[in-house]
Amino acid sequence: MTEVDPELSTIPLAAYCFMTGWIDAVSFSAIFVWCAFQTGNSVQLALALARLFQGAPGHRDTSFHLADKQALTSVTTFIFGAFIGRIGDRIGAKTRMWLFIGTFIQALFTMAAAISLWKSGQGSVASERAIPAWTSAGTYACLGLISASMGLQGIMGKRVNTQFATTIVLTTVWCELMADPKLFVTHRLISRDHKIIAIASLFVGGFCSRAILQAIGSPASLGIGTGLRVVIALSWFFVPGKRTGAPKKA
Repeated sequence: MTEVDPELSTIPLAAYCFMTGWIDAVSFSAIFVWCAFQTGNSVQLALALARLFQGAPGHRDTSFHLADKQALTSVTTFIFGAFIGRIGDRIGAKTRMWLFIGTFIQALFTMAAAISLWKSGQGSVASERAIPAWTSAGTYACLGLISASMGLQGIMGKRVNTQFATTIVLTTVWCELMADPKLFVTHRLISRDHKIIAIASLFVGGFCSRAILQAIGSPASLGIGTGLRVVIALSWFFVPGKRTGAPKKA
């Protein structure tokens, strides 16, 4: 129940960023939906609403398109996963116990998603932008589960409160990196170096996941992701505890 030291949590947080790239590569390759980056999905739903007012009355597109349904599924389940993360506020958001349990729940979500996708029997890569590879109920379950895992990961990363930010949305990290007045200093600088590690980890995660799913399919990629998340969960037990100052003299 002791709290980890955020400054010494680089490895598991970098692994979180790696998993963001890993999971997002699976969903985007199949349906062009980023299950971790909810900005695009939110705009997608706004466009779906605006479409109801386009054209003359009686000739408007009032259908709920497949892409809109998938965006709504991702947004709502992401919020659900993030809400689960509030459990950590009661246990202790930075305690090893919660960081292990929360990451293990992410692994369970990923495992269930892999099974759902495998049972659906649908493909891993969309043939064209307008023809997504996932359309069945099983793939909706998969999308919801991996989005929920990302929501939970995001709030856990936020609560640790480091340069890795939420570990899922790196737009802010990019901006802060470019705005860093010490961007080009040659010596070690945590505020800059951790941002670079976060960006690089996400990039490598996406690359590896895409290479694997291209070779053996998305269910297998998610299965491997499940194992990686279990390893990350266990790694929290090896992060040093939060340092405290010297005791005050009487």
